[in-house]
Amino acid sequence: MTSTRQTSVRWGILALLAGFSLVSYVLRTNISVAAKFMMPELGLSEVQMGWVFSSFMLGYAIFQIPAGLLGDRKGPRLVLALAALLWSATTLLTGLIPGLILTSSIGALVSLMMVRFTLGAAEAATYPVASRAVATWMPVAERAFANSIVIAGSTVGLVFTPPLIAWLMVTRGWRETFYVTSVLGLMMAFLWWRYATDQPEKHTKVGQAELKLINTGKNAGKTEGAQARYASWWGLLRNRNLGLICLSYFLDSFVLFIFIFWFYLYLVNERGFSLLKGGVFNSLPYVFGMVMIPASGRLCDYLSVRLGRNQGRRLLATGCLTFSAVLLMVGAKAAEPYLAIVCLSLSVGFLMSTEGPFWASSIDVAGPHAGTAGGIMNTAGNAGGVVSTAIAPILVQQFGWFATFAFCSALAVLAGLIWLFIRVDQTADENVADRVEGLNASASSETGR
Repeated sequence: MTSTRQTSVRWGILALLAGFSLVSYVLRTNISVAAKFMMPELGLSEVQMGWVFSSFMLGYAIFQIPAGLLGDRKGPRLVLALAALLWSATTLLTGLIPGLILTSSIGALVSLMMVRFTLGAAEAATYPVASRAVATWMPVAERAFANSIVIAGSTVGLVFTPPLIAWLMVTRGWRETFYVTSVLGLMMAFLWWRYATDQPEKHTKVGQAELKLINTGKNAGKTEGAQARYASWWGLLRNRNLGLICLSYFLDSFVLFIFIFWFYLYLVNERGFSLLKGGVFNSLPYVFGMVMIPASGRLCDYLSVRLGRNQGRRLLATGCLTFSAVLLMVGAKAAEPYLAIVCLSLSVGFLMSTEGPFWASSIDVAGPHAGTAGGIMNTAGNAGGVVSTAIAPILVQQFGWFATFAFCSALAVLAGLIWLFIRVDQTADENVADRVEGLNASASSETGR
């Protein structure tokens, strides 16, 4: 029974989802720093460590859609709690198995690849299932901001994980970094299981006023009717609007992953910064992102209320992608290196500011399959990252950094233009229902003639 007092339980749910995002990035990136000490002790080459990194990405990409589907069917409370427990187990085993239980170099390599693949599979649940929770717990008018807060948690991880892991590794040892950070997954699983529920109606601390606010604009009856008629999530794969969202997200991620994986080398090799300064400035885009992502999410919700969801999501996403493209070209062309860093970092900040409208829109078009839709979209985004990291060095080698950034700028503009054709005011199931009803009406009219 909900009370009549004012409550804000949904913000506690959102804070925990942002915590999942933060912890997932700590546990996925800790090995990139610890690798410096791991490789000589375990007898692994840089190429072999690259296989370990890739094994995580493979598990992460493969299980995006299954994780989202599981979140839709079993609920985010159980799925995220089990995922976080698996994060802890695999992180602990990363420090425990290679070199201690399996002492040979081959044994260390194989065990690391298996453990990190499993971690990737478990972390695949993070954003699709968080999207499912946002769809359930947040009113339509707060979805973009809520999703942007979740994504902003990852930027905190990107900024603070390297110095934290480096300090632990130097003071305690590389194995201890995995032992210590494995506790974070246990902590998130415990807090989430104790506090969260799959539905706001089932939470004893949710007041009637908050429950009414959460359900505002969701048109529950229509959604339930569509769900009853078209319960299969397969309709998402045929949905035009989700397809366009995925295409735009693929291009958006293509550009973003170039900065994630290659910006440091650009600063050192192209702009001439020292290794230390390059490392410091490499985190600047994510510092901007920590502020810009939530701010743009709030602005997107404001515009969606004032102009309607179609125009609000479209205006924010297209505007951010356009600004990102312009700043990317200004930064690439700037002769003064510090001006270039600021412009390029702001470009990444605007690029990441589209996360709110992307994730909110995937919820908008998914109906009862928000987690699955998030998995589909994130699969497209990771595919963009895989392609980007593979061809970026080829583009740089053949055409140089300026031409590479110009190409990325054009892709950002194209990603923004795609939004002009996206409609987020109709769910995938309702879209199918409308087409079926149209065909039935057409058949009836033909029979009448």
